[in-house]
Amino acid sequence: MMAKQLKWILLAVLALIWGSSFILIKKGLVGLNPFQLGSLRIIFAALFLLLIGFKSLSKIPLQQWKFIALTAMFGTFIPAYCFALAETNIDSSITSILNSLTPLNALILGILIFKLEYKRAQVLGVIIGFIGTTLLILNGAMHHPSQNYGYATFAILGALCYGINVNLIKKYLSDLSPLSITTGNFLVMSIPASIILYFSGFFDIVHLEKVQHSAGFILILGIVGTGVANILFFKLIQMSSPVFATTVTYLIPIVAFFWGVLDGELLTFVQYIGAAIILFGVFLSSKK
Repeated sequence: MMAKQLKWILLAVLALIWGSSFILIKKGLVGLNPFQLGSLRIIFAALFLLLIGFKSLSKIPLQQWKFIALTAMFGTFIPAYCFALAETNIDSSITSILNSLTPLNALILGILIFKLEYKRAQVLGVIIGFIGTTLLILNGAMHHPSQNYGYATFAILGALCYGINVNLIKKYLSDLSPLSITTGNFLVMSIPASIILYFSGFFDIVHLEKVQHSAGFILILGIVGTGVANILFFKLIQMSSPVFATTVTYLIPIVAFFWGVLDGELLTFVQYIGAAIILFGVFLSSKK
């Protein structure tokens, strides 16, 4: 009974952490540009994960490091910058909904590239999900002319990268521990992220109070939103199942909506309908 209760607690904590990451990005952008933000997020997470998972790197065979590099690129590196770029012009709550397209993208890529088997209901879920996405973006562009909804493509690209990453890990890295994969990912990413940070002009403005304040939000995002969250997610999978663990996808936008409303973000009724359609599509696509 205790284990059954704990898995629900872990699910709720994960939803709270990941759902809060979008408002943290928004706060980080007050004093940082998207490239500074993305780089700091990766570096902070890398330092934390290398601290707790350095020994696990020895478990990665030499021939699999190329897949570690690929999953680092698609699983975190590109999305870290994409979601930051998206939130320069669209609300954090909208970005969180578009992030929910990840399971749909994973299914599409799994079918087209990795030759995974699928059911009719899953294909229907993909179609429904993208109808909801179109409704969400078009209505938002119509009622929020001050926001450039073209930047929604960055969030969609980030979710697409997550979909590629899931399939790569399943096909090429399923025999490695999650801690080894994640620590290896961030070791690889820490080098290009540091180079980008250096040339981004961050060290010319780091003395400014608003920059330090924003960096504090990204410190929380990197350590808690990436490092701690990954550990909890792996624990949840071990305690329950991957299917149960991925239900966090449905809870993340709820938390993000809550933070968005507190921060003055307003969605239209049609956008709420679009969000509901997307989540229904995700539900259908995840059915086995």
